[in-house]
Amino acid sequence: MTDDKTEKLAVLIDAENAQPAIIEELLIEIAKYGTANVKRIYGDWTSPDLKGWKEVLLRYSIQPIQQFRYTSGKNATDSAMIIDAMDLLYTSRFDGFCIVSSDSDFTKLASRIREAGLIVFGFGEKKTPEAFVAACDKFIFTEVLRAKDDDAETIQRKTTGELKQDTKLVTLLRNAVEASSDENGWAHLAAVGSNIAKQASEFDPRNYGYKKLGELVAATRLFQIEERDVGNGHATAVYIRDRRKK
Repeated sequence: MTDDKTEKLAVLIDAENAQPAIIEELLIEIAKYGTANVKRIYGDWTSPDLKGWKEVLLRYSIQPIQQFRYTSGKNATDSAMIIDAMDLLYTSRFDGFCIVSSDSDFTKLASRIREAGLIVFGFGEKKTPEAFVAACDKFIFTEVLRAKDDDAETIQRKTTGELKQDTKLVTLLRNAVEASSDENGWAHLAAVGSNIAKQASEFDPRNYGYKKLGELVAATRLFQIEERDVGNGHATAVYIRDRRKK
């Protein structure tokens, strides 16, 4: 994505695999990446199970798409959502798609959209199958969207000891720093973040209870952190280096 224009996004929500409690934070999160030019939500609106969604559709200007359940046990909603996504893709009006679901049926759709050169943001619960998570450019677990500053029970902040014991996290951070570092081992934090995003679409500091990457890195105590003046001292940039470097 570029910094000189606002990305046009199509937001498609699987009402049967997402909770209405996330909608406000979901749209705030999506606004970080672009403008939601299309907001559609799919489900059988004759079902009482979707009552919670019905109450928020008008407030957030989300267009409901009716899909009847013709056969028990078959999810017609997924098919309707996939067909609509392809129709929108072929209009060439969008820069990216936001797929809100925890259903693995959207794995192929995400891959197809990316093949067309568009970015895909996925939103789903932590139970979302790895294949769908990996098929997206970035995947945000909706548990972090429901977490509030005063809600310590939703996502517990990991301690330094817990972070150090998380082999996957430590390896991810160290590899990203090494790939982004100069000859002295120092890496710009922003470059580290970009490298991590390419390696793990599901990575998000909030999954560990930290709002930003810098806070998470500092909490691990595995890296040296240095702030440097840039732009004639009018701003600062954060650089980090693996403490194992001599």
